[in-house]
Amino acid sequence: MEIIKTPLNDCFIIEPAVFTDSRGYFMESFNEHKFNEASGLNVRFVQDNQSFSSKGVLRGLHFQKGEHAQAKLVRVLKGEVLDVAVDLRPGSATYGQHYSVRLSEENKLQFFVPRGFAHGFVVLSEQAEFFYKCDNYYNKASEGGLHYADPTLKINWQLPESSLLVSDKDAILPFISELNSTR
Repeated sequence: MEIIKTPLNDCFIIEPAVFTDSRGYFMESFNEHKFNEASGLNVRFVQDNQSFSSKGVLRGLHFQKGEHAQAKLVRVLKGEVLDVAVDLRPGSATYGQHYSVRLSEENKLQFFVPRGFAHGFVVLSEQAEFFYKCDNYYNKASEGGLHYADPTLKINWQLPESSLLVSDKDAILPFISELNSTR
């Protein structure tokens, strides 16, 4: 497993060791000891989530607030997505900055998004199965979000905005400039 740093503090990409032969491939997708040793963190994941979506579906940008904040380790089982993290940690040197990475069944990359970040993805392939681990349990009362088209962030979702499929709930999320009043 290789840890690849991103421009955002504490946010990184994991490239697993993949062993292929005529039968297919094998990879260790997660090992808590190796993950914590390589990342320098002490993360214990307690919940796994999986979603299925079609091309253009944009889920995000979501986060959990307060004591229910979640770190996530995300990956794609089928298809391809553009995955995005936005640093929302007050006082962070990278506050308000975002990073995006293509995750796919081919590249098998994983993306670690620490607590205090908003997270979202858009499906670039015809369909995608998305899987992620969380280090804290979901709590509906602690839901938060950030508008995917916030002009301050200037996120390039790599698809025309007219082709994005966004939930009614995600379409009315606040911009980063409005977050202090909603956090």
